[in-house]
Amino acid sequence: MSPRPSIVVVGGGIAGLAAAWELSGGARGPRSDGPRIELVEGSSRLGGALACEVFAGRVLDLGPDGFLARRHEATTLADELGLGERLVPIAASGASIFLKGALEALPEGLVLGVPTDYKVVKSMKGLSWMSRWDAWRDEHFPRKLTVDGDVSIGAILRAKLGSELTYQLIEPMVGGIQAGRVDELSARSVFPALYAAAQQGGSLMKALRSAGGPSGLTAQRLLGPLFMSLSSGVGSLVEELERQLRERGVVIRLASPVTALRATPAGTYPWEVDTADTSTGASAVVLATPAPVAGELTHGLDEGLAALRSVTSASAAMVTMVLPAGETTLPPTGTGVLIPLATQWDSDFMMTTAVTFLDRKWEHLRRDGEILLRAHVGRIDDRRSQVLDDEHLVARVHAELVSVLGRVGTPTATRVQRWPGGLPQYYVGHDEMVAAARRALAPYAIRLAGNAYDGVGIPASIGSGRHAAHEVLELLGLSS
Repeated sequence: MSPRPSIVVVGGGIAGLAAAWELSGGARGPRSDGPRIELVEGSSRLGGALACEVFAGRVLDLGPDGFLARRHEATTLADELGLGERLVPIAASGASIFLKGALEALPEGLVLGVPTDYKVVKSMKGLSWMSRWDAWRDEHFPRKLTVDGDVSIGAILRAKLGSELTYQLIEPMVGGIQAGRVDELSARSVFPALYAAAQQGGSLMKALRSAGGPSGLTAQRLLGPLFMSLSSGVGSLVEELERQLRERGVVIRLASPVTALRATPAGTYPWEVDTADTSTGASAVVLATPAPVAGELTHGLDEGLAALRSVTSASAAMVTMVLPAGETTLPPTGTGVLIPLATQWDSDFMMTTAVTFLDRKWEHLRRDGEILLRAHVGRIDDRRSQVLDDEHLVARVHAELVSVLGRVGTPTATRVQRWPGGLPQYYVGHDEMVAAARRALAPYAIRLAGNAYDGVGIPASIGSGRHAAHEVLELLGLSS
């Protein structure tokens, strides 16, 4: 009699949890002949960057406070878990950018910060006449650019739109999402719409404009809100997943770093997953760990997997403050402010790269007389926040906010959250490296999942985990 199939998920972030959910039956629920499922997490808690706590009378997300709603993976999972009634749409739109010492509203017609019309740039007072010329030229006499294979986002932008638009307008948004540098990030992996537009060879802005769908209020009517959150915090997605997975009989082990993944041809199962004090037999394995960990566990199987160990990740920190509304001045509209890199502050450059007005984004966070604000610091090559303790980091960020906003009251509550190595960098050639790693694992019942492979956002990570789980079930003949 064949043993009951056993599947081990290594890594308890949202991708690993989504994989375990799918393996245990997903929305349909567990089946009587389903596999034994074990999830092994190296840290003392599940969820990775998804976590929340009570702060100043609110449930505050310590990591991402929302997710892209027009990708269905996160909203679908929330519905399957019975959290659909807690889904809340973003309550405001728009943002400002800090240019030449002043705040300026970002105009409509930007695609991840890239203008799609010369008139957009012409209206911005904080940009020079040269940047306006660069935009006009791209519409009427575009520079030639041959894109053959993957290139950096910055290489495309500088060649087509010039340096000022690249670093002052576009980089703060697209680079900030990844906590990376546009001159290093892969266009094909991070910004495929830009890559496709560049391949057309003509005006970059026109190509992006023609490729875009409905925008503004039209898009919201047709497609629904761009972002959503949960009134109980995005971190509650993790809490509910853990509760229901345990109910389904999934074995969850915390504080158990995996030390080895070994083939055992003569054993009951073809694989064994080792920790410091256990060895679990597995018919198949889903590796939902950071890429370097996956590379360390698998590189002996094929040399194509060794490259996973070279994936680097950016560390970031977030400083959340409760400020007195009567003593703090915000832009009249918008959910936050972008700050270009190398923005002068005193004798240094600003550490703050973006500011989010959390209680404008989400109605359930609003309180009379208070402003709930979050500052984001840190990039792949800016580690200044890592050498400051919380007290000095809060003081530095507060002083920078005064420069940006003008009036900022004394915080009545503060919270610093640091996420070391939380954002993997998709450098040029990233998609080829990932494809090579997956080809190398194709002969084995081992699949990769997580934000190092299919996108850094919550929906992408959930989709990555569920897809890996589905592949494993098909390999074992357990899909229905």
